[in-house]
Amino acid sequence: MQPVARPTTWQPVAVEVSLTTTDDAVRVLTGRRIVALTGAGVSTDSGIPDYRSPDSPPRNPMTYQQFVGDEAFRRHYWARNHVGWQHMHRTAPNPGHRALARLEERGILAGIITQNVDLLHQEAGARNVIDLHGRYDRVICLSCSRVVARAALAERLEALNPGFAESIGAVGDIEIAPDADAVVAETAHFRPAPCESCGGVLKPEIVYFGENVPRARVEEAYALVDSADALLVAGSSLTVMSGLRFVRRMARDGKPVVIVNRGITRGDVHATVKIDDGTSEVLAELAERLSPRPSVQVMAARH
Repeated sequence: MQPVARPTTWQPVAVEVSLTTTDDAVRVLTGRRIVALTGAGVSTDSGIPDYRSPDSPPRNPMTYQQFVGDEAFRRHYWARNHVGWQHMHRTAPNPGHRALARLEERGILAGIITQNVDLLHQEAGARNVIDLHGRYDRVICLSCSRVVARAALAERLEALNPGFAESIGAVGDIEIAPDADAVVAETAHFRPAPCESCGGVLKPEIVYFGENVPRARVEEAYALVDSADALLVAGSSLTVMSGLRFVRRMARDGKPVVIVNRGITRGDVHATVKIDDGTSEVLAELAERLSPRPSVQVMAARH
């Protein structure tokens, strides 16, 4: 299984794709059972910045090795997350999330594999969602594996650090990364909370850079991809193998891949259609124009 680590060899290189319009995507996807693979770009219109779009500032997310190996790194992370979590909790689905949920409801979309941890697909109404990189609303103990709600931890962190979030400014004025990490400089005085059961180290139930996606979750995603006739990638540069492997799988099997993303992606060489545009607009149009597969229409008529 491939680690979710940033590749050091791939550099964005433009690949010419002959099909580049929404009309092309409609022709390719019509009548097919579709699976969506989404990345941070699908949530930017909800106010959550991504990592690699052309306008994104440079970001260096904390790695798994840093988190588990250095207490100072953990303190720094939890201080920033304590602020950023409040922002994530107030975000709402955008038209792209809602469009995918409509496609699923109509039987066109079989499910969503998301690299995001923000749960906005579920809030939009999508039911079959694989959270490939975990969820921001849960925390796990690295010693006893106990899982607790992030909301419960927030109360403990606030009790240990009264007024910390307010002391650094309003959440709306602070830059938030896709994993709920806020850009906060001074964190040395922050007090993290240990596991209430065993005193162990708590970690968000999120797959960090340099950490492996659980095998069972990967196999579930492969099974969903293998059941589909086409893959719709939305808002992902596909820089990490975690998402790219599903694009390669579809291409290997001779199934069409439609990519909607601003800027070059690592999967462009496998794309049947590549639309360089915003996900909200394109997904909303696809939801309006794609019709259910014939078998789905027949079943709906019988009921």
